[in-house]
Amino acid sequence: MSDEKIIALTFDDGPAVTTTMQILDILQKYDIPASFFVVGDNIDSQTGEVMRRAVSMGCEIQNHSRTHGNMTEMTAEEITAEIKYTSDKVKEAVGKAPEFFRPPYIAVNDLMRETVGLPFIQGVGAEDWLDEVTAQMRYERILAQAKDGIIILLHDKEGNVQTVSAVEMLIPKLKAEGYRFVTVSELFREKGVTPKVGVMYTNVFEER
Repeated sequence: MSDEKIIALTFDDGPAVTTTMQILDILQKYDIPASFFVVGDNIDSQTGEVMRRAVSMGCEIQNHSRTHGNMTEMTAEEITAEIKYTSDKVKEAVGKAPEFFRPPYIAVNDLMRETVGLPFIQGVGAEDWLDEVTAQMRYERILAQAKDGIIILLHDKEGNVQTVSAVEMLIPKLKAEGYRFVTVSELFREKGVTPKVGVMYTNVFEER
């Protein structure tokens, strides 16, 4: 198990042609990976290229449902269809199926835990889908929650320029504080934790 301070940067609601590419430019600049939790209905030929670029840089693509609906209101069949569609589209685009799932709105019930078939990822966030939360506020909120083993939850939806700016500030600051950035799957592996199906993680050391 690694004693280093390790942290995972994750992004929801893409892939997006403009914003995800801007995030990838920053990741490439600092030579770090991230994990992208994608919405299946956003995957097309153009965004497939974006995902392939991400994977070529050492990033990973994870599952954030097909439609980003409230899955606590769905039947088992509907939940299964949401997961399968996105996992199939990701595998078709990048050659590997997702290993983790982030529930839309972090809304979870027992049926989802029984049906999805993947570990669930939450993370610490900054309400970065709200325009009134400035880039500086996003940066400060994430920085205040950073600790070893934590998963950071941000959004790369199209046009989310304030998060792009926040990430540009956040990465060098966290690196200066001694953190190393890894993907979600690497975070579990390096900390010696086996993720459990149907269990939610914000930090690899805490289950709920």
